[in-house]
Amino acid sequence: MFVVTPAYAESNPTEGTHSETGAHGGEAAGGVFPPFDSSTFASQLLWLAITFGLFYLLMSKVIVPRIGGILEHRRDRIAQDLDEANRLKEEADNAIAAYEQELADARKKASAIAETAREKAKAAAEAERASTEAELGARMADAEKSIAAIKVKALADVDTIAEDAATDVVKHLLGGAVTKAEVAAAIRAASGK
Repeated sequence: MFVVTPAYAESNPTEGTHSETGAHGGEAAGGVFPPFDSSTFASQLLWLAITFGLFYLLMSKVIVPRIGGILEHRRDRIAQDLDEANRLKEEADNAIAAYEQELADARKKASAIAETAREKAKAAAEAERASTEAELGARMADAEKSIAAIKVKALADVDTIAEDAATDVVKHLLGGAVTKAEVAAAIRAASGK
C-alpha cells in the first residue's frame, strides 16, 4: 500500500507532466480502433495481400516440400520395413517348416530304431526262452530218469527193508526167531505177489 504524505504531495516530481491516457491522434480519428478505421482499409488490405502472398510462397516453396519429403521418406522407410518384415517372416516360416520336417524325420527314424530294437530284444528273449525251456526240459528228463531209477531201487529195497523190519518186530514182540524165508513168504502173501 502506498501512502502519500502531505510533504510528498507538495513536492510531487510529476507536476507539469501529461496525465491523460490515450493514443496519439485518438481525438483526431474520433476514438475508433485503428484496424477498423475506414481510412486505413486500403493500406491494410495491401499489406494483408503482401503478407498472405509471402506466407503462401513460404509455405508452398519451403515448408510443404519439406513436409512432403519427410512424409515420402517415412512412406519409403515403412514400405522397406514392411518388405523386410515379410521377407524375414517367410524365412522364419521356411525355417519352421524345415525344422518340423526334420523333427518328423527324426521321429520316424527314432520309431524305426525303437521298433528294430524291440524286434531284436523280442527275438533275443524268444531265443533265451527257447534255450531255457530246452535246458529245463533236459533237466526234467534227467530228473525223471533219476526219480525212476531211485523208485526202482527203492521198490527193490522195499522187500528187503520190509523183511528186516518184520524180523525185528517179530523178535521184539514175540521174542522168537523167524527165518528170512518165512518172513519173505509172508510179505509176498501180504502184497499179493
